[in-house]
Amino acid sequence: MPVLIARDAIVHELHGSRFSSYVAPSAGSTELCAWRLEVPPGTSGVAHTVSREEVLLVLGGTVQVHLDGVEARADIDDVVHVPAGSTLRLDNNAAATAVAWVTTTVGFEAVLADGSRITPPWTR
Repeated sequence: MPVLIARDAIVHELHGSRFSSYVAPSAGSTELCAWRLEVPPGTSGVAHTVSREEVLLVLGGTVQVHLDGVEARADIDDVVHVPAGSTLRLDNNAAATAVAWVTTTVGFEAVLADGSRITPPWTR
């Protein structure tokens, strides 16, 4: 089906945020992964180094982006480009939930500060 219905998204919770998976190998994709990310107010993200490039389009709210030691604010309609090998952390210091659409490629992994590796279920 070319139209992916919101109620059919597979929802995952991790580190206080919600990941609603739409496009992934488990859903038939061979190259791309895409999900809706919701970061509640007051959430401090977890720093992780990404194995693949990511693009985040902010759909609602505001996120504080920490990318390789540089901090910036991303508001609605702003795009965050995360190069492969970069270390990323997203925080939401605002009063409203921040929402972003995230895309990457199949094979995405994240490495946490303690060296543990995560292959998120929304990318498999």
